[in-house]
Amino acid sequence: MAESMKGLKRTHRCTEVSASNVGETVTVMGWVQKRRNLGSLIFVDLRDRSGILQLVFDEANVGKEDFDKAYNLRSEFVIAVVGQVAKRSGAVNEALKTGDIEIIATSLRVLSEALTPPFPIEENSQTKEELRLKYRYLDLRRPDIQRNLILKSRVATLARSFMANEGFLEIETPILCKSTPEGARDYLVPSRIHPGSFYALPQSPQIFKQLLMCSGYDRYFQIARCFRDEDLRADRQPEFTQMDMELSFVDVDDVIDVNERLLAYLFKETIGVEVKLPIQRMTYAEAMDRFGSDKPDLRFGMELKDISDLVADCGFGVFTGALENKGMVRGICVPGQALMPRKKIDALVEFAKGYGAKGLAYLAINEDGTYKSSFAKFMTDKELSAIVERLEGKPGDLLFFAADKPKIVYNVLGALRLEMANELNLLDKNEYRFVWITEFPLLEWSDEEERFVAMHHPFTMPMEEDLDRLESDPGSVRAKAYDIVLNGTEIGGGSVRIFQDDVQERMFKAIGMPVEEAEEKFGFLLNAFKYGVPPHAGLAYGLDRLVMLMAKMDSIRDVIAFPKVKDASCLMTEAPNTVDDKQLRELSIAIVKENEND
Repeated sequence: MAESMKGLKRTHRCTEVSASNVGETVTVMGWVQKRRNLGSLIFVDLRDRSGILQLVFDEANVGKEDFDKAYNLRSEFVIAVVGQVAKRSGAVNEALKTGDIEIIATSLRVLSEALTPPFPIEENSQTKEELRLKYRYLDLRRPDIQRNLILKSRVATLARSFMANEGFLEIETPILCKSTPEGARDYLVPSRIHPGSFYALPQSPQIFKQLLMCSGYDRYFQIARCFRDEDLRADRQPEFTQMDMELSFVDVDDVIDVNERLLAYLFKETIGVEVKLPIQRMTYAEAMDRFGSDKPDLRFGMELKDISDLVADCGFGVFTGALENKGMVRGICVPGQALMPRKKIDALVEFAKGYGAKGLAYLAINEDGTYKSSFAKFMTDKELSAIVERLEGKPGDLLFFAADKPKIVYNVLGALRLEMANELNLLDKNEYRFVWITEFPLLEWSDEEERFVAMHHPFTMPMEEDLDRLESDPGSVRAKAYDIVLNGTEIGGGSVRIFQDDVQERMFKAIGMPVEEAEEKFGFLLNAFKYGVPPHAGLAYGLDRLVMLMAKMDSIRDVIAFPKVKDASCLMTEAPNTVDDKQLRELSIAIVKENEND
């Protein structure tokens, strides 16, 4: 039977009790992790968010009634215990922060009883994620999940403090916004007062933070909720948290400087990791050339090598055909994998096809220096030796090659490089390798829309030295944009913004957006720019992704209290769900069933 607290006050969390408290009387409260009955003694492991503390119940100390209650305790009962701190009578438990002490209980109150949980509340749970997310309120009791969320709270608190000391003002921007569908799909919210009209949930505070710069606030910061209706991956959710900032009267180096110091501060204060400054910088072109990715993982090698010049006149039609179609041929060297079974190589060929490749050529270097290859019969010994030398191959290594349009080659080998690093256990989660990727293309061609689209957003400033090519060769124009990448994951990105009317008009023209459309979508921002706008720039972190890497997790679901699953639904609350007809009528909305014959 559950009891009330009856004025009882907790004096300590579990791990706030230490050997320095021996002899003191304390009151602790929490959940029963485990109960062990030794007849005359009952041991209980008490758990709260701070950790675990051992309680000892002896009938001579607690009396028969409370001893009987202790006998009937089960996992996840919520209890309050008064007792005296003592040095542990048995062996010290080095695995626990409180492993050298215990509480000799003098009274017990059962505050709440509990059903047997559908899975054990334990670290590194092997229970299927679907079941854990259905009972997320129980899953959140796991110490490892609690540590993640405590870390996230700590990061947010420290970031706020750092940014305040740097002169940033924390200002909230709206959640109900105007839809500006340029990029991912918006989540729409119907208006009851304006039938047929919709708000959009913000994909980012981008426009509002630029307006704040127009309004003279100089340095803005916000930990902002954002929403994107897009397909989910391990590091994506339909709603997520951005650590967002914007600065006036700055250029690229100013933004990078404050963010390098922010990252160094956060990593040192939360997980004790020293971030060496300045952080390495790499242009987009170099990153693609060496790693096939604009978010390269620098913890291992296997860099891409261009062999197009070596195979331009070879007898292998796959290579020469790609070059004739304005493509390229590149390869990577996988160390020590020359004896990889053919079945595994075939599986990697299928893996490459998933990234657009028609196939994957390979060459194994035997220990005696001879070659086993899918294309050796089409090449001369001199050509093969030149290829092996270019890729720095050694006996025992396995070389893979992709030949196609540049985008496909980069996608295939960039993904293959990571796949092999995973399989060879080259990805050390204790190592943190940062890199700034700079000078992104301003625009990229969309085959679907048959026009150039902004690679970041249409307010990104072109590099001044490329401005004269914005009309004549838009695909070659570089942006004053920068991403911060950690261990192959983009954790943040930003850019210097366009602040001159004429450049903004040229940008809209380059992406095929008529003046009228620009006015309709962004008129309020463009009008604001007519009243004096400072040069400004900004950056936003994916806070969930950042904490995921700090906590050495593989999914941002492990650092979000109540995440969605892959179809953007919540298994616990069963959202999204239907609403009643009255609500729909109030919103002037009707649900129309799709005709299966259409």
